[in-house]
Amino acid sequence: MLIPNVKSVTRIGVISLLLAALSAQAEPVDINIASAESLSQNIMGVGPVLASAIVAYRQTNGPFSSAVGLLDVRGIGTKILQDNAKTILVDGKAFEN
Repeated sequence: MLIPNVKSVTRIGVISLLLAALSAQAEPVDINIASAESLSQNIMGVGPVLASAIVAYRQTNGPFSSAVGLLDVRGIGTKILQDNAKTILVDGKAFEN
């Protein structure tokens, strides 16, 4: 029988708590008007680099017609859309799969 390393269990617990705290703080964000900072703070899985890519894509190609349009941004995948279904807004409406 394997006994888990206490440090590993503690580390996993701390990471889980941090992720829960971050997701609890996330607020709905409209991808057509939000700043890169707001996008990275409120969309799980999107950091400053991806958030800047979303804004750059929007500036080059115009507003997103749906959240699915984020898939055209390099680095954004379906998991990000699914994990943030209630957070990602387009013109005030949440993404629905």
